[in-house]
Amino acid sequence: MSEAVLELRNIARHYREGLARLDILTDINLRICRGETVALIAPSGSGKSTLLHIAGLLERPDSGETLICGAPTSRMNDGERTRLRRSAIGFIYQFHHLLPEFSALENVALPQMIAGLGGAEARARAMELLDYLKLSARASHRPFELSGGEQQRVAIARAVANAPQLLLADEPTGNLDPRTADHVFETLMTLARNTGLAALIATHNLELAEKMDRRVTLRDGRIEEL
Repeated sequence: MSEAVLELRNIARHYREGLARLDILTDINLRICRGETVALIAPSGSGKSTLLHIAGLLERPDSGETLICGAPTSRMNDGERTRLRRSAIGFIYQFHHLLPEFSALENVALPQMIAGLGGAEARARAMELLDYLKLSARASHRPFELSGGEQQRVAIARAVANAPQLLLADEPTGNLDPRTADHVFETLMTLARNTGLAALIATHNLELAEKMDRRVTLRDGRIEEL
């Protein structure tokens, strides 16, 4: 069996609402290997965003273990978690969250420079990614000058700029029209398969989910295969 890039073991998470305890995740177990794409299909309020935050080391579970590339993270301090997240995990959201004052090229280069890469090298790699995503002609454009699909493809380039091993996406095509959504999704799937990324993608689009390797849902705080 291939080594898991992401493994969630017995994850539980709850919140307090006044005196009441709200159990969001009760016993999550999930394993995603290199090159595997998994669709997370679950209704709003089921805990999928919480699950993605825990998988991405943005939130700590109340119990259980999150392993990234085989490394347990529960005992890592915040600095260690940040470094691992920066090097191993890429995030894509429904809204692109591009920095409006910077060009497409600069938006993709900045995460690499924050990670320590020199400016010239970061810009060269950013241009390679934009070219791969058929956006090189738009590299100097700011987000407001790009279409919704172009903005989301820039966000994909930014998410993989530091060559992560795990990609987490929360409704990455949810803000796009159906035709543009199909194009962005196919771009994302091609990129994942060509680079061996493990991907967990939350989506309500069943047609797109069918194109992924596996489909899972959340029911009563647990993962179930579909």
